[in-house]
Amino acid sequence: MVSRSGYLNRMVFEKSNGGRETNLKIQIDNLPGGAKAFELAVRFCYGWKFDLTSSNIAPLYCAAHFLEMSDDLEQGNLISKSEAFLSFLIFTSWKDTFQILKSCEAISPWAKELQILKRCSESISLKACTNLKDFSSGEEGANCLPAKSKVEEEGDNWWFEDVSLLRIDHFIEVIQSMKSKGMRPNLVGSCIAHWTTKWLSKITFEVDTPNPKNMTHQLHRVTTECLIRVLPTEENSVTCNFLLHLLKAGLVMQINSALLEALEQRITCMLEQCRVSDLLVKNYGDEDSVYDVGIVSRVAEAYLSLASSNLRSKILAVGRLVDGYLTLVARDEKLKVKSFQSLAKVLPKDARYCDDNLYRATDMYLKAHPNLIEEERTSLCKFLEYHRLSQEVREHVMKNNRLPLKIATRFILLEQVNMTRSKTTVGSSLQKTKTHAILRANNKSLEKGWIKSQKEIKKMTKEVETMKVQLNDLQMCKLKLLKQLKRCNV
Repeated sequence: MVSRSGYLNRMVFEKSNGGRETNLKIQIDNLPGGAKAFELAVRFCYGWKFDLTSSNIAPLYCAAHFLEMSDDLEQGNLISKSEAFLSFLIFTSWKDTFQILKSCEAISPWAKELQILKRCSESISLKACTNLKDFSSGEEGANCLPAKSKVEEEGDNWWFEDVSLLRIDHFIEVIQSMKSKGMRPNLVGSCIAHWTTKWLSKITFEVDTPNPKNMTHQLHRVTTECLIRVLPTEENSVTCNFLLHLLKAGLVMQINSALLEALEQRITCMLEQCRVSDLLVKNYGDEDSVYDVGIVSRVAEAYLSLASSNLRSKILAVGRLVDGYLTLVARDEKLKVKSFQSLAKVLPKDARYCDDNLYRATDMYLKAHPNLIEEERTSLCKFLEYHRLSQEVREHVMKNNRLPLKIATRFILLEQVNMTRSKTTVGSSLQKTKTHAILRANNKSLEKGWIKSQKEIKKMTKEVETMKVQLNDLQMCKLKLLKQLKRCNV
């Protein structure tokens, strides 16, 4: 073994004090792979038969490097032999590549230093990025890729389940390799969400009182930070719902504040295109409401802090989204009044066209919580304003016996005032209409009289003209008679 291992050669020389000591005892405490890997190295040195598998090849390869069993000492030494088999498995077998990664969990520092993690990750990412049409029966027989039936059944995400079995550090290594190979951002994001759902969903959120000395808590915190950092940055590569779950995990785990802020900003940029279902983040405590309303309130506040740069139409879209969410969670019997109020009052008045949706959500909450005291019901309804409700909703308010007495009385009085004003307005309009009708009638009478007078004047003018002609004729006759009389007297 000394002839094949530079490490053992050096240790024997040092322990034997230049060959003067013959009774030697060499203790090796930090050999990667431990006693099992050392046994395989011994078998190799003595030419005994042993099986190389995907489970033991990585520890043996690392042990060979630790023992310095290179070809410089003897041709075909353990490093080159294990390297050849390791490369063969990584290149040819999808399943064995994952088994190799699994075996590296106990020897991560050595596996990372010797590039085993990188090589396995690149092999997985290269195969995952392979065009599905390129799969052949021959490759399946060689176990290069999963069964073709599985690939065809699951589509582009056929590799999700296998990758989700990896430990967080190995998973991150694979994801980073996927991104460098050009895997579609939406597939990368979906794979991260799949892994998170498998490993972090319930474990993380059930932590009630984080303890800094708790290794599990620290592991979850580091894991959450790693997942946030590795998220693809492209638009629509991850869903808003998944980001909200990550935000909740980050708050519970007390992760880096800069990461939390970046995550919040990313969520706020997506709110305008979200649906109500995207905001549903479950609670896991027995006494908690079904959904975490606080996380939605936090994100809504973050959005409104940037609302000055947003168009009003976009703010109105977020207003409809929040009111729709309130209507959905209002049915939850465990939802506290303060939680409902905190989200209802987040939005300013200009985030709603009217308060109809807010009224419906409030009425739904009152219906689902019939045992509220009067003070709680009054506090719940104080955000509703009569003049911001449509006529249809106002009619519903008048018949709603779930409203607190104070609010109902105020709304009834306002309705009466509104009706009185309406009647006054209608009466005034009728009076104005009547006056206008009279004036129009008088105008018509005057117009008719004027037309009649004009006709009479024309008639009289004609009669005067006729009389002038007749007088002129009489005058002519008179002159003729005078001439005749003068002739007779002569």
